[in-house]
Amino acid sequence: MVRFRSPVETPYEENNTVEARYFPAKPGRSRGKRKKAVVVLPHWNSHAAQHVALCEGIARFGISALRISLPYHDRRMPPELTRADYAVSANVARTIDATRQSVIDVRSCYDWLQSQGYEDLGIVGTSLGSCYGFLTSAHDERIRVNVFNHCSTHFADVVWQGLSTKHIREGIEDQIDIDRLRGVWDCLSPVHYIDRFAAMNKRSSFMYATYDTTFPPALSKDIVDRISRSGANHKVVVMPCGHYTLGESPFKFVAGYQIISFLKRNL
Repeated sequence: MVRFRSPVETPYEENNTVEARYFPAKPGRSRGKRKKAVVVLPHWNSHAAQHVALCEGIARFGISALRISLPYHDRRMPPELTRADYAVSANVARTIDATRQSVIDVRSCYDWLQSQGYEDLGIVGTSLGSCYGFLTSAHDERIRVNVFNHCSTHFADVVWQGLSTKHIREGIEDQIDIDRLRGVWDCLSPVHYIDRFAAMNKRSSFMYATYDTTFPPALSKDIVDRISRSGANHKVVVMPCGHYTLGESPFKFVAGYQIISFLKRNL
């Protein structure tokens, strides 16, 4: 385990300690002499054991993995919660703060990886972790290779349209409409960082699911179209499943192959 104090102070002491699980690469499996590593960002409401198998698979192919617990997840969850509701909620300001904290915490993980001698760095984000990962990569030139599983343009649109966030919409729709919410959460939306992202000449994989009711496919197609127009170096993987079934058999094995093979070829 890698633990450090988050540079962002919140009112919740548990959330102020960042936890990350480290999976060093298997000896002799890495190409060349440069040390390679990725930071893995799980999905919203993930528990500590999820994405571990993916990290172990990445490490088996010569790339170290560091799985970070997102703000308000796992041991970072305040005792009054049973879900990571402070990460994304009807409290629009706290949602912004949690996203900012996540980006800063992830960038701190790259500081640690560099201190351990890692030179070639990548990122793997899923669902909410994909959004956090894109924002991080758009602000950090050290990240060369990106994998985004489930992707979208506007943060607000996912919350407004997604089945998993229906309760959040119900908590705020009598006070704010989608246009205003989109404006409030513009700073969290990957769509506004595409030009900055594309200018860094990174290599990226975008994966989305055709039957996704959490990240509606139309939103995923939109971000992919915009990435294509930006000229960014990327590939697209479309899975014939839903949001959460991507983590079930047989889809998780196909997704794992796509992720690891892309990292192996490009990092």
